[in-house]
Amino acid sequence: MFEFLTGFVKKYYIDPVTYGTGYNFVNSTTYALLFICAIYLIFLFLKKTKTSIDKKLMIAIFPYIILGSLMRVLEDAKIVTNYILVTPMIWTIFLFGIFFLLVVSRLIERRFNISYFKIMLTISIILISIPLTLLTFKNFYVLFLVLLFLLPWIIISFLVKWNVGNKLVTLAHVFDATASAVAITSFNFFEEYPIPRFLSSVNPFLYIAVKSIIVVGILILIDKFSKEKDYNNYLKLIIAILGFAPGLRNLISLMVLT
Repeated sequence: MFEFLTGFVKKYYIDPVTYGTGYNFVNSTTYALLFICAIYLIFLFLKKTKTSIDKKLMIAIFPYIILGSLMRVLEDAKIVTNYILVTPMIWTIFLFGIFFLLVVSRLIERRFNISYFKIMLTISIILISIPLTLLTFKNFYVLFLVLLFLLPWIIISFLVKWNVGNKLVTLAHVFDATASAVAITSFNFFEEYPIPRFLSSVNPFLYIAVKSIIVVGILILIDKFSKEKDYNNYLKLIIAILGFAPGLRNLISLMVLT
């Protein structure tokens, strides 16, 4: 039994990270369930501390997503090689890191009347400067390509009458899918996740269309069935991060590595 368990863990959790073979349905499902539990506990903390899930919180958190993407590229470029910089470890660490900073910032806010928003934003700017000094951006043509393919979606979002937050969440995922499509079609990159990998094998740009439809559908369901504003905003924030973080990592990787 012990040998079976160790073999199972090695096959589905350790080897994909060690050999860079991408995700499988077993570890993807496990990580998804753990992530759901973690974000639910964080939501409970936000409610307990009466932290509004508003623009300030979103602006305070997003620089750390940029930081995580930059740190992930440090490992891609082999500038810093460490297991903790590989997905999902890096995002697990960042999730708890953001939570810890939020707790500390809220305590400082109560003690010294300094906004937690300002504290978190200041720390993030300082931390972001570290990986930026280590990375060399070479390929700006990639940025042009991604923005070129993203432009029609941005124009459509301006023309469609819909909630601005919903538009931004959708664009975050279109950005991710676009960066992946450019990486696969123009630079022979490998898609790590199983479902996007399948869609990309059919047509990389099919992934953009399918992902957009799914995200729009989820947002419509949230608006229809979620009546609590903070919970609504929190769900959309998490969904936006799930699109923006990998998209930014892919774009930065292409700019640094190609």
